[in-house]
Amino acid sequence: MRLGRTIGTVTLVEPHAAVRGGVFRVVVPLAAADLAQGDGPAEPLVAWDDLGAGDGQLVAFSEGGEAAQPFRPLDKPIDAYVAALVDRLDLARDHA
Repeated sequence: MRLGRTIGTVTLVEPHAAVRGGVFRVVVPLAAADLAQGDGPAEPLVAWDDLGAGDGQLVAFSEGGEAAQPFRPLDKPIDAYVAALVDRLDLARDHA
């Protein structure tokens, strides 16, 4: 699972029945160094969201086999899934 920030929504004209009930969100993955700054240089990806993330929301997401796991045996065509909405993130600072 990784952290990312939502930056938009993908709108489908006619979604497949298996993905109804959720929204495809555009998410920018964040590295540890990016978390303090708020955004990162990573390539955005599309993740299925049934939790209701808004634009600019910090989210935890899963990719690949882990993303599809919650939907077994329904076999939804999902490669990335918003697993949590992050309300607060406390970063430890290096005191070296």
